[in-house]
Order: sequence, then structure tokens, then C-alpha cells
Amino acid sequence: MKMKENYSSGCEIDLIHARVLVLFLCLLCALVANFAAQDYKTIHPGVEYAQVDHKTGSDPVKINLLRLDLKKVRLDVHHAMDAAIGTEKTSSIATRKGAVAAINAGFFRLDTSIFAGDSAGLLHIDGKLLSETNYHRIALGIYNGKEETDVDFAHLESVENLLLKKKIQVDFIKGINRERNDTEDLVVFTPEFGMTTLTTPRGFEFLIRRGRVVEIHDSKGSSYIPNDGFVISATGRFRNELNDLKIGDRVELRLGVVSIDLGVTKTKGVIEDIIAGVPQLIKNGKIDITWEQEKSSKAFVETRHPRTAVAKMKDGKFLMVTVDGRQPGVSVGMNLNELAEYLLSLGAVDAMNLDGGGSTTMFLDGKVVNTPSDKEGERKVSDAIVVTLRKTARNKK
Repeated sequence: MKMKENYSSGCEIDLIHARVLVLFLCLLCALVANFAAQDYKTIHPGVEYAQVDHKTGSDPVKINLLRLDLKKVRLDVHHAMDAAIGTEKTSSIATRKGAVAAINAGFFRLDTSIFAGDSAGLLHIDGKLLSETNYHRIALGIYNGKEETDVDFAHLESVENLLLKKKIQVDFIKGINRERNDTEDLVVFTPEFGMTTLTTPRGFEFLIRRGRVVEIHDSKGSSYIPNDGFVISATGRFRNELNDLKIGDRVELRLGVVSIDLGVTKTKGVIEDIIAGVPQLIKNGKIDITWEQEKSSKAFVETRHPRTAVAKMKDGKFLMVTVDGRQPGVSVGMNLNELAEYLLSLGAVDAMNLDGGGSTTMFLDGKVVNTPSDKEGERKVSDAIVVTLRKTARNKK
């Protein structure tokens, strides 16, 4: 009899434990589902926004998310002041372009020189190469079709060469639209750079219009850049390599971009805009932080900073993310492993890190919705990814 009573008591205890376990699992599933889904609000057709109070351990982190339906919006990369150098606030770029939303984008030269805003990596806007590759870093490619926008992530390499007199190929161009080194360098300046090359008088500059050399400037510097051509600026041994070029000679500039990733998925059309970041965070649904391949630093990966990132989601939507940081007790930022794990939990299949720190900015409906870490507030940056509603989007000039 006692054995029967003991047996019954044991079953009841086991049943209670089972019920508690089921309840715990249900609560856990609810928490996980809530964590993954977030509390998005539809701001415009195809534009959903969420402001998240997150915890990394016991530390607070404030995150802003924009989830975009690429059938209802288009994405574009724009440089500050629509040039290859210079800086401008993300909010200003977005306002000029009639955008409903925007985030800061690529890394850039941040100083007080006239070259501030020069991209620190691959930049390709409206089908034109404005800046060369830096260590084949991860990049986002954008194609805006008539019905929808397509995006892709890949490690890319820019290709720059000159065809001289239709027979001599020069493939040692060192840079596009950047400050020229006075010791030994070869830089090509296109009209997107500005009115002049801003160079010192230490080199040769060849002015090319409609495929022919029209002027040669020796030790003059700051040559004007033809609207229908480009300028080759050479110093050191590169100056000697081009010494036989004469007025009237034919010169063809060939610029392009190729992927160094095997089996990379192609966008559905010709890529219009490309913006580089560093490093890759997620590839094919798995965390894959390629900081060593991209010549970043361990400290950059492991230290918590404000962050800006983009991701392609399982359902095909596009995610823009800002993480506030450097605000003790309010938002401490994230390291890149934490950021990758968070994006993966949201359903990201591919993702990359963009410029962060004081540059991190999210603009939505006429105002900055995150809290930039600079004490002066929103920082001027080199470029931004802007979002326009597809029904009102205008063709880029």
C-alpha cells in the first residue's frame, strides 16, 4: 500500500516538474520569438522601423533597425556633395536626395585637409568607379531594377588600366581620385573628383579629352579635369614610364570591378552602386568574420564601439542597423562578434560592417533617430546609403 502511495506521489511530482518544464520552454520560446521578431512599426510602404533596448551581458545597448522591402523601395549610394572628396552629414545627403531614410556608409579619410572625405575603399556610384579597392574588403553591390532592387555581398577588386596608342597596356595605376604622392605614384582623376587635380607641381599631368592627349603639364600641378575626359598624374618612375606620350596620342581608360569570391551570387542586372565596408560578418547564414583577410585589426573586432551594418534577410528583405555606443550606462556599443550574433538571430543570411564610431547615424523621416557618440552630435561623413520610396523615386542624375 505504501509502495502504491509512494508511486502515486512520485508521479505527481514528476508531473509537476514536467508542467514547470513545459511552461519554462514556452516562456523561453516566446522570449526568443520576441527577440527575433522585434517590434517593427510600418513607417512607409516597405519601410519598417524598430528601436530596441538590448542587453549584452548586463550592459545596455540601444539599437535602431530599418527593415526594407526591396520591391517597394530603392537603395542608392551617394557621396558627400556629389563629388569624390568632401564631407557632409548623413541627414543632409538624405534630405538633398529626397530620401525617407539613410545610414552612413563607407570608411573615409577623416582630417582637416582638402582631401577629407576621400573613400578608404571601393566606391562605385551610378556605374562609375570613384575609388579603388583596399585589401579586397567586403562590399555591397546594388542594382535598382524597374520592379525591385537587388543586392549582393562580395569581396571585390577594382581593375584600372590604360591603353596607350591602342597597343601598350598600363596596368600599374595606383589610385583613382585621391591625393597623389609626390615621390612615386600614378593617379587618374575623373570629373567626379572636382574641377582640378589639387596636385603639387612635382610631376607630369596628361589631360585626355575624348580619348586623346590634348595637353601635357610638366611640373605645373593642379590641372583642370575635362568634363569629357580625365587626367593622368604621374611622379617618380611612373612619370618616366609615360614620358613618350605626345599630344594627339590615343589613350583609353578602362575601369571595372571583379569579384574574388568563388561562386558569388550575381545581382539580376548591372550593378549601379558599390560601397565597401570591413569586415564581412555573415555569409550564407553562418557567422564568418573575415577581419584577417581584410587586413583589419583584432582590437577593432573585439572592442565595443558604435556600429553601422547592413544585412540581407532570409525573406529577401534588407536590414539597416545602427548600434549606439560610448555612452556608459546608456549604450555601450558592440564588438563584431556580438553584432554578428545579433544579426544572425534576426534572420540575416549575409551581412557586413560599415563605418562606425562617431560616424554611426540613422536618419528617418526628417530626423536622426539614433544618438551619435561625438559630443558635437552628428558627424560629417563621406557617403551614405539612402532609401527612397519606389513610387516616388527619381532617376539619379
